[in-house]
Amino acid sequence: MVTGAAAASPVLLAPNTVPSFYPGTGRIGALRRDPTLPADDPEDWIASTARRTGMGDRGLSTLPDGTRLVDALADDPHPWLGPGRDRNGLLVKLLDAGRRLPLHVHPDRSFAGAHLGSPAGKTEAWIVLDADPGAYVHLGFSRDVTADELESWVRTQSVDELLDATRRVPVSRGDVLLCPAGVPHAIGAGVFVVELQEATDLSIMLEWAGYPIETDDVFLGLDQDEALAAADRGACDDARLQTLRGRALQGVEDAERGVVALLPPAADPFFCAEQVRPGPDGALLDQRFAVLVVLAGSGRLTGRWSGPQDVHAGQTWLVPHAAGPTTLTGDVLVVRCAPA
Repeated sequence: MVTGAAAASPVLLAPNTVPSFYPGTGRIGALRRDPTLPADDPEDWIASTARRTGMGDRGLSTLPDGTRLVDALADDPHPWLGPGRDRNGLLVKLLDAGRRLPLHVHPDRSFAGAHLGSPAGKTEAWIVLDADPGAYVHLGFSRDVTADELESWVRTQSVDELLDATRRVPVSRGDVLLCPAGVPHAIGAGVFVVELQEATDLSIMLEWAGYPIETDDVFLGLDQDEALAAADRGACDDARLQTLRGRALQGVEDAERGVVALLPPAADPFFCAEQVRPGPDGALLDQRFAVLVVLAGSGRLTGRWSGPQDVHAGQTWLVPHAAGPTTLTGDVLVVRCAPA
């Protein structure tokens, strides 16, 4: 078992790929520099204390000594999460969509608490690492949709009408978008992202025709009317879309030196993400529980633990709160993700 003392330095996390009802394209293995990873597994769950629905303990992250992270946090949460924190509120994924995902919605905290017995919903954000030409996401409805319209489209699986009513947003490498809980959405084919989300696997499917999805699972055990009440049926107009856009992730050659916040202010109650590109004296990272996704280059993490940690492209690191402030040096580009 990893103890509080052992949680005082950064931890290198192995890949934790998870199969799904849609295929990947091999981009996770390419980023990870690991050709042995299954190309069809489209998700890599990083520092995960959440389980994939219907797959037992699949999805839970394991620490290098074999302890599951969820068990280490249950045993002694504060060295990992910080004083006063008992629950990990963040799940970070690499998500590689080899096919358009079906349109779906995630409950917010209020709905999840009232109907699903969960303190967390599933607001999420996408940092686009790569995208095929012409790639897009569906994000919200393009107009106000009535409850009767949505009910009919979902019940009859009128997919064309359902998708025609959504906002189709083109995406390319570097784009950053927040997807609040309740907003209908679907990531399109050929899109590869770092996804931040609340640490649950709660999805209400609006579309399942043509996908290998068990119909018993589409509404999280709720009846259709109750489940669809979680959906935000309001229009995602230009003004609202602008509030969901973050600051673009830059490429390693032209990235601004230092620590740059990526997500829009609406993400603040849930999580944060930062682009980190060290300057000549390094980049100082404040003390917090955080996940580092190393996108390019190589460098070193130093702190009050004994000895530096070498980092390089393709790695993912978990930095416990007890590690204290850390400094990243070198020619390296990192996305740092943390709970609110």
